[in-house]
Amino acid sequence: MMKPAHKPQSSAAPKVKRKSHEDKNQEARDRKRDKKRRGHAAGSRANPVMSQSDKNSAAKEKDPRIGSKKPVPLLKEGVAVTAAKPIKKAPVEQKPLMEPADELAMLENDERLDGLLDRLENGEVLSAEDQAWLDQTLDRIDVLMEQLGIGLDDDEEDEADEDMYRLLKGEK
Repeated sequence: MMKPAHKPQSSAAPKVKRKSHEDKNQEARDRKRDKKRRGHAAGSRANPVMSQSDKNSAAKEKDPRIGSKKPVPLLKEGVAVTAAKPIKKAPVEQKPLMEPADELAMLENDERLDGLLDRLENGEVLSAEDQAWLDQTLDRIDVLMEQLGIGLDDDEEDEADEDMYRLLKGEK
């Protein structure tokens, strides 16, 4: 006996077309993107997002933070808190390390000061740090000169007085 011939399977399930590498890669990217979007946003537990319509019922919602909400007393019962009084210290007068005349002489003989003043006279621009130091030093020199009673304008006034005296006498 002969076995019946096999029928062609065209009417059965059609062949499944294999996916190309590009299709597989795209599906994998889609799965990865969906996986990344899972979960809650950072800080959503501590700062829950409130919807616009439920603003009135926000007080009724349960606090998402875990733990007791009961306030904890920081002091024992019956203990009165007294504010600590600040202790007033007597102002301490600082003795100058040097006499004003000695300090003035030291500042006037300072090499850095002379160099910076020479650079300024030559029209150079100083750095911010050098300019700040120069201003501070010149201010200190002014203060010391005032303490010692030395004035910068004394010489100019003397010359002006001499010029006036010569004009009055008729000398040129």
